[in-house]
Amino acid sequence: MTPDFMDLTDLKKSQQKRWEGQARYVAASSPFYQALWQGATPPDRLDDLPLLPLSDKSMLRTSQQNHPPFGDYLASPEQQVSRLHRTSGTTGQAMNLALSAADALQTADIGGRAQSAAGLGAQDRVVHCLNYQMWMGGFTDHCTLEATGAMVVPFGVGNSERLIRTIQELNITAISCTPSYPKVLEQVLADCFPNLSPRDLGLKLGLFGGEAGLDDPAYRIRLEDVWGFKVRNANYGVSDVYCNFASQCAHNNDLHFVALDVLYPELIDPDTTEPIDWRDGASGELVLTHLEKECQPLVRFRTGDIISLTAINEACVCGRTAPRFRVVGRNDDMIVVRGLNIFPTGLAATLNKFKELSSEYRVVLDGPGPYDILPVEAELAAGVGATPRLTEEINQAIKADLGATAQVTLLEPGALPRSEGKTRRVIRT
Repeated sequence: MTPDFMDLTDLKKSQQKRWEGQARYVAASSPFYQALWQGATPPDRLDDLPLLPLSDKSMLRTSQQNHPPFGDYLASPEQQVSRLHRTSGTTGQAMNLALSAADALQTADIGGRAQSAAGLGAQDRVVHCLNYQMWMGGFTDHCTLEATGAMVVPFGVGNSERLIRTIQELNITAISCTPSYPKVLEQVLADCFPNLSPRDLGLKLGLFGGEAGLDDPAYRIRLEDVWGFKVRNANYGVSDVYCNFASQCAHNNDLHFVALDVLYPELIDPDTTEPIDWRDGASGELVLTHLEKECQPLVRFRTGDIISLTAINEACVCGRTAPRFRVVGRNDDMIVVRGLNIFPTGLAATLNKFKELSSEYRVVLDGPGPYDILPVEAELAAGVGATPRLTEEINQAIKADLGATAQVTLLEPGALPRSEGKTRRVIRT
């Protein structure tokens, strides 16, 4: 039985035992946390973790700048590093992520639990279409797919025309990619394979991650209607922590936190940093602590993700006891419009109500804000023309759903760029 099916009382005892060993290891081996804690001894009890200061991404960036290439939060000897990944650096300095052999195996195991929850298994042939060039979403996510027993085809990004042929030739049953990539493939099918529809490819399962949006039922239904596969948000993670530790199953729209044995979660108020009780219905910024990690263990690390807990003590229909949650948005993607906090996920949910739109959109912001108006560029669906009435209806829907005054600009079909990787929805100039 994997830990995501364990009794929560037994799991808490296991967490506590792991923390006792990890606390000693970090206190003795991590110069970064020795300095942050100012020589204080970490608490013995997990429940007392809030006594320790928080750590965050900016601290890790500074650490790697001052102590290249891994930072002084590398707790193991450099000779123990067996794999290096690098973040994209789209929100700042690219980070070097170090994994020992044990870290890599553990990462694959945890990610495999998530992909299994999404329905992937030995019966499947999955093509993996994320960037293999140093990004953790490539090779390491590949390993999580293999951990399910599925046959994995390491396709990567680029040459979408060849990908379509590969899916046909190998009878691929599942695809692993970003949620925006199917739109790219739809255009390639229309341009290069006019006699083929997305459904003709025979895919049964779409495994998505790396972008927001899949919590919106309208977006999921649209993907399922066009492609004929089951849609799963199968790959939620934080690169500095684990590449994948949460996934949806077939029975509900929430993410299962499948790493509770080796990862301790907390919630904090993102503004005050005060702890928030871990209970059903609570919302706040997710803070994570490694209970078992060799190379770059993190303690009370601010993820920047705002989540809402939906069920923490109730087993799912699938049998998993793992806590369930939804992602509200990221702190750095939050847009403040006249005192209202707007996240791209909420905006997408409103825009996806309009069948006249393609579901492609972006918000282009001038300056750091706050803002009086939410400037939205929304792309029209094929065959639809822009009208003042449609623009006003969308403006009114955004006002009703989000409370913000929007200025919607309707763009011709295909006007916004498609991406094989992550699509940026909020652009700050």
